[in-house]
Amino acid sequence: MTVAQYAPAVTRGSSRWLLLASLALNLFFVGVALAMIIRAPAPSYWDRDVFVRVERLAATLPPADADIVRGQINTNHAAIDAAQAKYHGARERIHDVLRREPFDAAALRAAMTETRATRQAFDQVIQGVFATAATQMSPAGRTALADWPPGRKTTSNRQ
Repeated sequence: MTVAQYAPAVTRGSSRWLLLASLALNLFFVGVALAMIIRAPAPSYWDRDVFVRVERLAATLPPADADIVRGQINTNHAAIDAAQAKYHGARERIHDVLRREPFDAAALRAAMTETRATRQAFDQVIQGVFATAATQMSPAGRTALADWPPGRKTTSNRQ
């Protein structure tokens, strides 16, 4: 027998392994794609702009309660916007100080102190708006507000 008679058998065996490897690789990629679809990341509720976050929150409330929250936000829009702008500006000053050469640790501490103060002022404005809105909301609306973002584990279901 010659070598040429055995060559097709070797090629046929290699083809089988190649086909099997290709099939396994395709199944792997299909599995990865399905896993990514099934485990898609939860929607992000965080946005730097408080007005965007409040609108996302209001969309999850009962309609009448959402209108109350939106009304309070609109009534206090100027104060919220000013407090938010001061806070964001203070945060930017931290970034600016970190970029300066030579680095000044005292300036960084001062910028951080300013950021803490502006954050507290911003929180007080927002919390005051929500406290006022909550007094006008239904119990269902307040519960939805307490359980926000949607899917959040509450004390009653953590056991």
